[in-house]
Amino acid sequence: MVKYKRVLIKISGEALAAENGFGIGSKSVDDVVEQIKKIREMGVEVGVVVGGGNFWRGRQGTEMDRTTADHMGMLATVINALALQDALEQKGVQTRVQTALTISRVAEPYILRKAIRHFEKGRVVVFACGTGNPYFSTDTGAALRAAEIHADALLMAKNIDGIYDSDPKKNPVAVKFDRLSYMDYIQKGLTALDTTAVSLCMDNKITIIAFGLNEENSIVRVVSGEKIGTVIE
Repeated sequence: MVKYKRVLIKISGEALAAENGFGIGSKSVDDVVEQIKKIREMGVEVGVVVGGGNFWRGRQGTEMDRTTADHMGMLATVINALALQDALEQKGVQTRVQTALTISRVAEPYILRKAIRHFEKGRVVVFACGTGNPYFSTDTGAALRAAEIHADALLMAKNIDGIYDSDPKKNPVAVKFDRLSYMDYIQKGLTALDTTAVSLCMDNKITIIAFGLNEENSIVRVVSGEKIGTVIE
């Protein structure tokens, strides 16, 4: 029994990294892919937006033009998207990569109607390059794609188990929220998710669930309706 019929999963690049925090770790990718395969077999239609922080983060280029740095980050997401596609297809899950920047030799351009058709045929669609525009995070890209495909929920797979009132890595007494309204999140000035992404979900009434990817079977548990992480709605 699943709670959500169609979901958009946002996976950070760091979640796919090797143990040193860089590049692609085969175990990290395998863990994600196994869960995507499971929920696909449960009948859930799956879109994925992937970040690129395991290769490049825009803020690394402090002396660089922001637009150039952001375009480099978009290209990093393509590497991760292709890695996910390959790993999924090795497990028998038909997958298509669509990119917001046109890179037709390796992936389809993002076309909404084509993405919907892929879902109808049981394929997973991995969306790369964020929104295709500089100055927007991949969180915002995920919220945009979730709205466009009419996803039932946006699943934010994070490296911590939810949203806290402060950084739990720096503050040992940080308090975790089980549930927030969109406006609570924005007014409290929380930073775990991009504010633009939360605002976009608020406008389109898309439930956000932020949870720890490292927790066992976390993606499967979320789509099954188990209460884990933090719900923003």
